[in-house]
Amino acid sequence: MRVKEGFIRVTGGNVWYQIHDKHTDKTPVIILHGGPGSSHYSLQGLKVLSEDRPVIFYDQLGCGKSDRPEDTSLWKIERFVEELVQIRTELCLDKVHILGHSWGTTLAAAYILSKPAGVESIIFSSPCLSAPLWAKDQDRNRKQLSKEVQATLQACEENGTTDSEEYKAATAEFNKHFVCRLDPLPTFLKQGGQYKNPAIYNIMWGPSEFHVTGNLKNFDCTSQLKEIAIPTLYTCGRYDEATPESTEYFSSLTPGAKFHIFEKSAHMSYIEETDEYLMVVRDFLRNADYSS
Repeated sequence: MRVKEGFIRVTGGNVWYQIHDKHTDKTPVIILHGGPGSSHYSLQGLKVLSEDRPVIFYDQLGCGKSDRPEDTSLWKIERFVEELVQIRTELCLDKVHILGHSWGTTLAAAYILSKPAGVESIIFSSPCLSAPLWAKDQDRNRKQLSKEVQATLQACEENGTTDSEEYKAATAEFNKHFVCRLDPLPTFLKQGGQYKNPAIYNIMWGPSEFHVTGNLKNFDCTSQLKEIAIPTLYTCGRYDEATPESTEYFSSLTPGAKFHIFEKSAHMSYIEETDEYLMVVRDFLRNADYSS
């Protein structure tokens, strides 16, 4: 196995990347991590896909091992799309599969709808393709929490105290239900906090998964999903904040798309049901190779 890493100059600074390659001639897959302002850290287990094809990780500007510029004008989806273009160009990725997770699917959709050449398939893993629909889904999810937790969330949001310890504790209860249901959380996940940049998350999304106030709050590409003309896979967990209902709806809008639910997972099925996740992704990519 060959592992190569380095930095690529993009608009606003330098972005860290890493390539896992077993010297195969199969089309590589590039991983778009969640956030915004998270990193590839929790997705690193997907490197085992390199048994079939090169796997490319990168930390989007502002987080992980990449530069952290203080220019807040950089934190908009258009620049992240431009960043992906620059990465593909620098790494000579003429052909590529794309796997996006969470916010990574938002970025993947914005990118693919710009009609780039050479994208052979796309995976929307726990997708957020309509921020307004996401917000409605989370309103329903919140109602499944205890009355006390619901009251704390509402009071903090109304009072502007979403940075309080009470709000963080209530958010943690939401996360246990709809983000990762493993108890206890894997140790390595807890160690990944150092790679996040909450400032980007707040600017683009908001103070929590379910309170959308940032510059993505009106993002909605559902009317354009019919334009995707390459093999497409939508996945989510049964208890995912990216709900099965919405994920299946997105799938229904994309011609010929595949849809899969991980029955024991919330939002992190690649960790909660690793073996099945890898099997589903591998099978899809192999079929996409065959059909291209």
